[in-house]
Amino acid sequence: VQLQASGGGLVQAGGSLRLSCAASRRNTYVMGWFRQAPGKEREFVGSIRWSGSNRDYADSVKGRFTITRDSAKNTVYLQMNSLKLEDTAVYYCAAGYDGMYTYWGQGTLVTVSS
Repeated sequence: VQLQASGGGLVQAGGSLRLSCAASRRNTYVMGWFRQAPGKEREFVGSIRWSGSNRDYADSVKGRFTITRDSAKNTVYLQMNSLKLEDTAVYYCAAGYDGMYTYWGQGTLVTVSS
């Protein structure tokens, strides 16, 4: 499956942004979001099962970020609220099973300014 992430951009701290990840076909993968800040390793942001249940989030984004899934559109969304400077990163979506992400999108840059 091919993944296309979009929706990144420049936003002020405290603002919101919604990222999208469109899959090339219908699938039942677990969909995950990851991010990589400059000079840092890639880190897990959150994930959602194909049914839309069992969402999981990194502690750093809990209460601020929400992942949803529209199976009819083969698209997963990452709603990001109360953005902080430290949320600046390239965000990637990925698909896989059991914690193993096999397919990756190209990444979309989110820049949070003060």
